[in-house]
Formats: sequence, structure tokens, C-alpha cells
Amino acid sequence: MYCPYCGNEETKVVDSRLAGDGYQIRRRRECVGCSERFTTFESAELVLPKLIKRDQSREPFNETKLRSGILKATEKRPISIEVIEELISRVVRKVRKMGEREIQSRLLGEMVIEELRGIDEIAFVRYASVYRRFQDIEEFQKEIESLRENAKTTEEGTQFSIFQEEEE
Repeated sequence: MYCPYCGNEETKVVDSRLAGDGYQIRRRRECVGCSERFTTFESAELVLPKLIKRDQSREPFNETKLRSGILKATEKRPISIEVIEELISRVVRKVRKMGEREIQSRLLGEMVIEELRGIDEIAFVRYASVYRRFQDIEEFQKEIESLRENAKTTEEGTQFSIFQEEEE
């Protein structure tokens, strides 16, 4: 690997360890010529499936495009970039595990929607509104009502009475 500082071809690996979610190796390298150190990341080059769009055209999976859509949905929300990157990694892993050469883009969108639902309701509604192409306010209301119902069900299932019920 060429040194990014001086262009020398010879570098040596000083340290290697697993990075992030365990699917990458982080390497610290040192240039033999100028002694500068730099970090590289190595990961397996796995081919992700092509996406079949609504109009039946196909395009390669594009993680940058996925990230862009998620960042737009989470903009100005209290969500750290680490949480967003973990979400993206989970979605990419799910897609890889499918083992398909092609998948419907709608399936990818639904994966993202489900991940966002568990992280931030506002980001979820933003992403869903674009992805599902909401046409009017009623569609927004239906989605918000669905969130409320889901929240009620979750609350009811986890709340306990602070008073013991009397037996008759």
C-alpha cells in the first residue's frame, strides 16, 4: 500500500484488531520511507444484490444512497451518528444474509422503516412518508395513529399496578 504522506510503496503493519461490528479489521501502518503512521480498514468485498425498482429497472445496491435517505429522515433529531451507522450496518447485514442476487427495493425500504421505528418516531414517519409516497394528510394520520396504538400496546404490556387488587 502506498503511503498517503510521501507516496512510498513500502509500509509495514504495526497493529491489527477487529473494528466496529467485527466485520472489519483496523490496521495501523507505518511508512518505511517517512515513518508517518496511518490507519486503514479492511473488509471482505461481498457483492450486495441489485435492487429491483418500482418500474422494474435494476440498479446496484448503493450504501451511500441508503445513508443519505436515513440522514435526511434523522436530520435535526437527537440521534447520534454512531446509532445511524449501526442501523445502516444492521440493514446491510440483513440484505447480505438473504443471499439473493436481486431484491425488491420496497423490501429494503421496509427494513429501514422497521429499524427507524425502534429508534425515533419522527424519523420513522419522515422516511415512511417519502418511501411510501404519502399523498395526503390522512395517510400521515393513519401512520401516526398506528404508532400511537403500538405505543399503547407496549405500555399496557409493561405497566404494573402499584396497588394490589383485592380478592373478593
